[in-house]
Amino acid sequence: AVKVPGMLIAAVSASPYFGGKVKSHDMATARKVRGVRQVLNLGDPVAVPADHNGAARKGLAAAAVEWDRGPAAAYDTATMVSDLERASLGDGATARAEGNVVAARTTGARTLEAVYQQPLMAHAAMEPMNCTVQLSKDRCELWTGTQVPTRAQAAAATAAGLKPEQVVVNNQLLGGGFGRRLDVDNVTQAVRIARAARVPVKVVWSREEDIQHDVYRPYHFNRLSATLDAGGRPVGWQHRVTGSSIMARFAPVAFKNNIDGDAIRDAAGPYHFPNLLVQYVRQEPPAGLLTGWWRGVGHMQNAFPVECFLDEVAHAGGQDPVALRLALLDKHPRARRVLELLAEKSQWGRPMPARQGRGLALTHAFGTYAAQVCEVAVDDDGTVRPLRVVTVVDCGIVVTPSTVEAQVQGGNVFGLSAVLYGNITVREGRVEQSNFHDFRVMRMNEAPVMETHIVPSTEAPTGIGEVATVLSAPAVVNAVFAATGKRIRTLPIDGATLRSA
Repeated sequence: AVKVPGMLIAAVSASPYFGGKVKSHDMATARKVRGVRQVLNLGDPVAVPADHNGAARKGLAAAAVEWDRGPAAAYDTATMVSDLERASLGDGATARAEGNVVAARTTGARTLEAVYQQPLMAHAAMEPMNCTVQLSKDRCELWTGTQVPTRAQAAAATAAGLKPEQVVVNNQLLGGGFGRRLDVDNVTQAVRIARAARVPVKVVWSREEDIQHDVYRPYHFNRLSATLDAGGRPVGWQHRVTGSSIMARFAPVAFKNNIDGDAIRDAAGPYHFPNLLVQYVRQEPPAGLLTGWWRGVGHMQNAFPVECFLDEVAHAGGQDPVALRLALLDKHPRARRVLELLAEKSQWGRPMPARQGRGLALTHAFGTYAAQVCEVAVDDDGTVRPLRVVTVVDCGIVVTPSTVEAQVQGGNVFGLSAVLYGNITVREGRVEQSNFHDFRVMRMNEAPVMETHIVPSTEAPTGIGEVATVLSAPAVVNAVFAATGKRIRTLPIDGATLRSA
């Protein structure tokens, strides 16, 4: 733990309402708490520096901060979805166009259409956001875990009124990043607090503060259509992605021609469709509801709709999901090998008991080819229980196989938590969830048996840390269909829709 001479520990409360400001607070009562040294009203936030964390928390609670409801007080999840749905009806910006999907639809035997939706998601890293700042007239030194030290340096310099070269960043262990620590809002906040306090401060967010002030994975609204020929093979594929642009906020120079390249980076997967159209429609939530990358980034938000809709196409065309994918992977022999090994190791095609099913998903993410089969049981009350997860990866040369296995297992737990429980909802201009009681993470006793198989390769080594997270949602959802015959197109899984009659 970082300790600086004269340092105080600051508890902090920022407005839970998007764009809200302090309406009132009880500074006098807060100052009476033993150990509290200051109560700082910065408009947004309020901070209480104290001798130790317990005093800071008690002081903040005693301050009884009340907030105005901000300019987005009427905003809720239903409004967000309605806005996205309406925006998705437009043509959007064309990201990929091959062949002619309109002509294919005219000459094809049949066309399938579906809408897939994914909710806002918090990162909920085990270590909440924190930052220690020591500030003087011509120097700022900070200690924090960040994925972007230079951005942290620039943010601290702006907040302190200094030049970047006057800021020293001591980067610490992340305590979990997953994309959350690509943003530096906590750094700006901590420097503001240190500047007002005029002493070194360690700002530590509570779990509630962390979840309600995250930079959330965007809500994505996906419209897909596929045209099948007489043999049931897709000859046309169209995917329109509608959602917030992370690139436009984080790296505006990369947001070109109204296209967020990350949002559509895997919109057709590694598959070959003779006629293909991928479009992007930007639709932003209100100011104050920030969106950012979540583990798996664009692959994560594309794999779920693509792999699940491809499963729909396979069943509609009377084809086996593995066989259909193999037929669409002529340009990716490594992907074919991954699928073939997965079919063998997962015993694909082996019958399963009633209300149990096996689902498949494939990805080419971060240079790695990976595929997964998840086996689930769906209880009579609608509870989905993952039983077994088999993952095959080709990530090039592998130096330490145990590291690959650990990354796959961790990614599985992260992804399974998301598909089964993960959902951030908004009501009256604020996030409703606040801790792990209403933003669930998979418990140890809920974890399935996990098998990881590595394809021997002499290719250059590639990424492994996020591929399993990318695969979990579509593999589980496809398994639920196999077990119940019911399609899940909106996450997380709603068990009420899966109850047996």
